[in-house]
Amino acid sequence: MSEDKLALARTLGPVVTVNAAAPDAVDQVRALTNGGADFAFEMAGSVRALEAAWKMTRRGGTTVTAGLPPPDAALAVNVVSLVGEERTLKGSYIGTCVPSRDIPRYVALYRQGRLPVDRLMSGVIPLDDINTGFDRLHAGEVVRLVVRP
Repeated sequence: MSEDKLALARTLGPVVTVNAAAPDAVDQVRALTNGGADFAFEMAGSVRALEAAWKMTRRGGTTVTAGLPPPDAALAVNVVSLVGEERTLKGSYIGTCVPSRDIPRYVALYRQGRLPVDRLMSGVIPLDDINTGFDRLHAGEVVRLVVRP
């Protein structure tokens, strides 16, 4: 939903990109995927983005959210499309991570150059600036920040 973040995403290897903020983003994705994506992922904690991901998912497809919106956020889902189109809506907390298994895999992928963590890091901030860092994340100004003591 951000042109800056979409530009970064384009450098990471996608074949096609669509800006989710475009008024016809759902139609674009459905056209590019012949009716909708098998899997659509929402990672920003935005109900608006999750609604779009749900609409971009095809019959029998799965929409996954790992973003954490504000505690009072709610998603309205058309139950007929959930049941009648046999779609799945799934939450994923920390990627359903098993640290003892996954962290060594992530480190190996990073060392192989296949997990570009450095390119996703927007900067380093001191611990004293953590609230400002959260504000910048919330505003969509940065991708990820590293906090140092």
